[in-house]
Amino acid sequence: MTTRQRLAWLHPGAQDEPFPPLEQALTEPNGLLAAGGDLALPRLLEAYRQGIFPWFEAGQPILWWSPDPRAVLFIERLNIGRSLRKSLRKRRYRVSFDSAFNQVVKACAAPRRGASGTWITYGMYVAYTQLFEQGHAHSVEVWEDDHLVGGLYGVAVGRLFCGESMFTRASDASKIALVTLACHLAHWGFPLIDSQTSTPHMLHLGAELIPRALYRELLDDLCQLPGLPGPWRVDPDLDVIEWKPGATSSPT
Repeated sequence: MTTRQRLAWLHPGAQDEPFPPLEQALTEPNGLLAAGGDLALPRLLEAYRQGIFPWFEAGQPILWWSPDPRAVLFIERLNIGRSLRKSLRKRRYRVSFDSAFNQVVKACAAPRRGASGTWITYGMYVAYTQLFEQGHAHSVEVWEDDHLVGGLYGVAVGRLFCGESMFTRASDASKIALVTLACHLAHWGFPLIDSQTSTPHMLHLGAELIPRALYRELLDDLCQLPGLPGPWRVDPDLDVIEWKPGATSSPT
């Protein structure tokens, strides 16, 4: 039986159509679960609640993934190295939340060295902008003077943050975005960031691979907790520079 024959296909507009069980995801390519459907908000939110995310390029159908193992960053294990800590203390940048979501997504979608295209298609841009407008998606912006030099965006479901993409145009800018976000998430009672797939960048910062079944258990628990709808704002009372991951913090 070929991969094409085994892959589940979803129908556009049929938002009540369930995703197949995660156990049916392919092993090659790792985690490919279904194709088709649409990027309507109800379907996107249901996907994230089940540990599924869309990832495809222009000219492809919408592809839905749930890899095994799953890359996650437990915030208490975030690795803030000496050089990054030094960069934070320089206070070179200003960080904001949810102030330039569209700009961040467009910057993440821009061509990168060694890459032939982008998975952030126009349809993805529109869908995640709608998620942002409904308070489900969030961005972190890093500014040098009035110039956007780094940032990231993702989706919050319950007390889980699912990171989608990040970019940098200046030294350590994306890392500072992540540290600032992690500090606030810890304070708000979010224990982990879903990195979806592993990258050397995230592994260096402390991300690790866990079995998909364990990720789903964590997800089920975190999705039962009350969410924190947007817009998010940087808390001036949180000292990101001196924050140490794993320190006790009271959730909001």
